[in-house]
This record gives sequence, C-alpha cells and structure tokens, in this order.
Amino acid sequence: MSERFFLYDDTVTTQTRFVSFMGEKERYDLALVISDRYYGKVLVLDILRNKFAIIGRDDLDEPGYLEHAYDLDEEGAEELRSFLYEVIM
Repeated sequence: MSERFFLYDDTVTTQTRFVSFMGEKERYDLALVISDRYYGKVLVLDILRNKFAIIGRDDLDEPGYLEHAYDLDEEGAEELRSFLYEVIM
C-alpha cells in the first residue's frame, strides 16, 4: 500500500455550543463549532437534517444561502437566519 498523502492533519481546540429551539415553523437542533479555522466563520451543524455549512455574517446576507445549505423553505431559513444573526459575530 502506498503512503497516504495528507493535505492537512491538525488537531485544534474548539468551542462547541449545542442549541435546540422551536421556531414558528420548525424545530432546530444545532451545534455551532467555533475555532481558529475558517477565517472567523462558524461551522453550523443542523443535527436533525444532517446538514452543515461554514457561516459568517456575510453569508447570512447572501440571498438563498441558508435555503440551499439546509434545504429549507424561505420561512424556515428566515427563522434560522434570525437566530444566527444573534450568535455569529
């Protein structure tokens, strides 16, 4: 077997916040992973939908970004966006 070629293999310290809340339309179970990776953006895992995205404030302003990343309709994405605006710096 040939030697494995790693692009990177790092171990970093993270801060992880687990949040569960009910919106008007949907339930959200999220893990927000904060590290020194991703240029200040947050890795947001949607545990119920098995989806994730790396999100910064600029991404929250991007039309259709959350709808596409989390397979949400417009109302569901707006609930999630509203919460993420509160927690992503």
